[in-house]
Amino acid sequence: MSAKDHQKQAGNTPVTVAIVTVSDTRTPETDGNKQYLEARLTELGHRIAAYRLIKDEPDQVETVLDELAEMPTVQIILFNGGTGIAPRDTTYDVVSRKLTKVLPGFGELFRMVSYDEVGAAAMLSRAIGGVYGDKLVFCMPGSTNAVQTAMEKLIIPQMNHLAWEIKR
Repeated sequence: MSAKDHQKQAGNTPVTVAIVTVSDTRTPETDGNKQYLEARLTELGHRIAAYRLIKDEPDQVETVLDELAEMPTVQIILFNGGTGIAPRDTTYDVVSRKLTKVLPGFGELFRMVSYDEVGAAAMLSRAIGGVYGDKLVFCMPGSTNAVQTAMEKLIIPQMNHLAWEIKR
């Protein structure tokens, strides 16, 4: 079956998502990524099952990943923040160790499309996607532009297909 056939078979049923913002400085009121993700995904008919705002601490990243992976309704976990190379950026390190299957294309494509927007600085991103248990996990940089780029150009166009593939 072609990718187009798979997408057709996946349909357009709502996908249930959990949002995790990893930040040492944001609050729920100043978390523009949460606001964008909730508004955009709801507009498309998807559901938000959980939202967490955590500090960029490895134990917090691991705890929230495990907690959300245990939620039966969650299909996709979206992390934003902590994917750079600064000493405090730990999201990639924790999540990459726990993935059972990596989707290298997500990070590769994200850096490719980011290059058109930010030039060589795109190499600083350690965006990653993969499978943990029976959930899809995507880790995006914390900038609002990066989250919107990842969602609009990569994740949203494939959400139903991704959710379908993980369960078939």
